[in-house]
Amino acid sequence: MSLPLSRPHSPPQTSFCFHTTRWSHVCRAQADSEDGKRALADLCDAYYEPVVSWLRCELRDADAAREASHAFFAYLLGSETPLAADRQRGRFRSYLLGAVKHFLSNHRALGQSIKRGGGLTWSALENDETRAVADATQPSPDAAFDRQWALTLLGLTLEGLRQECAAEGRALEFDKLQPWLTGDADHGDQGALAVELGMNLNSLKSQIRRLRSRFRTLLKLQIAATLNEGGSVEEEMAVLLATLRPG
Repeated sequence: MSLPLSRPHSPPQTSFCFHTTRWSHVCRAQADSEDGKRALADLCDAYYEPVVSWLRCELRDADAAREASHAFFAYLLGSETPLAADRQRGRFRSYLLGAVKHFLSNHRALGQSIKRGGGLTWSALENDETRAVADATQPSPDAAFDRQWALTLLGLTLEGLRQECAAEGRALEFDKLQPWLTGDADHGDQGALAVELGMNLNSLKSQIRRLRSRFRTLLKLQIAATLNEGGSVEEEMAVLLATLRPG
């Protein structure tokens, strides 16, 4: 299956180290310290887009979704209560989705005080009629979250592979070969590219296979980092890639 990365969302501008597991970051983020705050900020930055996608489907208002996302992450960053995530209890994906659902539910329950100016003023929260009418042609909020989560992991993996190639002095080679990793160049002229890179065609094909293999390995590492100790990487990968299939 071709990976839908021809025009990916921009990689998160974060100090998130590719080889640092997400759950290690969660553990650090639970600490009441400057290091903990930086770790939590990195988590928020890396997984901002899945939260926005869920809120956009739930609120059916792009501006309100962005506003609510900012409020949610500001709450996490500013809360005096440690991040209550436990790696033994499941996927970080599930924890984050549950956290944003709980946050939105609380603010809907406080709708009257919000309208009086006692807090946030999200217009989409005030319109019960709009929320009650779902668009059957659009994915559910949870499906949109999972799809964007998958795209986020793919984007982080691709960026990690790019960094590895750059460290080996092969940044240009990676840029030229990336379309064959993401399924955007299935009918491209590999012969001309081999000449451009100073390779023969067989060497070029071998390098593409190696990059694809390394990409898959790094993707598995990304996925494993978001699961509990007993979680199945292959099962989670199958679930996430299924969210990217059309229809």
